[in-house]
Amino acid sequence: MGRIKTALIKRASKKLYSLYKEKFEPTFDGNKVLVKGYLPEANKKLRNIVAGYITRMVKKQQGAI
Repeated sequence: MGRIKTALIKRASKKLYSLYKEKFEPTFDGNKVLVKGYLPEANKKLRNIVAGYITRMVKKQQGAI
């Protein structure tokens, strides 16, 4: 069982994914760098959680999960 994501994480992730869908990839490390550029004011933990959620959304979109 995974951790429950808050509304803030889901909202930020979905907005970033809808704006930059073609730039995100199914790897966490690549998405972490992109999120750092798009959310510079967010702290490290928040950026990592958002990057992980976006990675999961990309994999789900591709049918890998």
